[in-house]
Amino acid sequence: MKDERDDEVLWDGGLVVSKSKEADGFDAPDINFLGHSFRDYENGASERQKGVEEFYRMQHIHQTYDFVKEMRKEYGKLNKMDMSIWECCELLNNVVDDSDPDLDEPQIQHLLQTAEAIRRDYPKEDWLHLTALIHDLGKVLLLPEFGGLPQWAVVGDTFPVGCAFDSANIHHKYFKENPDNSNPKYNTKNGVYSEGCGLDNVLMSWGHDDYMYLVAKENGTTLPHAGLFIIRYHSFYPLHKAGTYTHLMSEEDREDLKWLHVFNKYDLYSKSKVQVDVEQVKPYYISLINKYFPAKLKW
Repeated sequence: MKDERDDEVLWDGGLVVSKSKEADGFDAPDINFLGHSFRDYENGASERQKGVEEFYRMQHIHQTYDFVKEMRKEYGKLNKMDMSIWECCELLNNVVDDSDPDLDEPQIQHLLQTAEAIRRDYPKEDWLHLTALIHDLGKVLLLPEFGGLPQWAVVGDTFPVGCAFDSANIHHKYFKENPDNSNPKYNTKNGVYSEGCGLDNVLMSWGHDDYMYLVAKENGTTLPHAGLFIIRYHSFYPLHKAGTYTHLMSEEDREDLKWLHVFNKYDLYSKSKVQVDVEQVKPYYISLINKYFPAKLKW
């Protein structure tokens, strides 16, 4: 074991282990490496925070029911590229998420930090390790090869479209300019849905979550349903952080949400300036990819 005292991390057998980790599980820090509380969207002093708010203004205006249907139809064709999961992980090195107030590192480091933290605490749940590795791969939508979509159509918190925008959504005030907000077909509590219809039947704002869900599902992954649920809803903070939109959930959704709550703690709090040794952990994750996915996927 190598003791990296300056980084406050222990490296052990390819696992990244927080020294502050308690014996009963992951010990979440109080502040991110920028010195702020996690998901602090009100600290407007920095240029990054101002950029995050402008991002949400654009997202809330343009993410409509019709826009999401158009995006799902286009990207559901899966005709942009053929590549493996690991190739996509490497491609993601070219992406930085402008909506994230906690992180300005290349995405592959966030993926591995999340996966390694979960691997430490849930060693037998290998599907969860792989889910952590791939959950953000849909962010390749930002790249020219995938159409170079604007940030507001790829990243950030997600929410249902086709029903009222709940006040729990970050920067909710900007929804007033969304055309659906004044459309009686879409602006009621249930909108086009029925109570308890199940989230599988709900259209979510378009972005990397829904895209990666479509890629995994249509390419025949053998990940359990909870893994697909995590991929599709890990940015659905109004649900798993604020507890809203639960009236649309099915009983299966409620069971899967338990795993999403586990995952979310690691997804949020494992963000760090400590770099994972990619080559050291790569063989393990390649073995999981081969177990749960075909060699090449259509994207």
